[in-house]
Amino acid sequence: MMQTALQVLDREYLEARCALVELAATLDRIDRAHDHEEGSGPLQDSRLDLLSEAIALLQEESHLPNRSERMLLLFSDLD
Repeated sequence: MMQTALQVLDREYLEARCALVELAATLDRIDRAHDHEEGSGPLQDSRLDLLSEAIALLQEESHLPNRSERMLLLFSDLD
């Protein structure tokens, strides 16, 4: 039997929240390390650009399907 949206949210919420907090902590660590580098201008790295694109993808309208597939495609060009 297929679960309702609320049942899926109940099951997945804490894990998703944890993943988002970990991402925020990672970005904070990058920022703090960069702030301590002498003569550092804005940090330019294509991986940070990809993370920003992935975050934007998550913010898209919920009726757009396949966010996970589109995110995998986004990161597949990293190599």
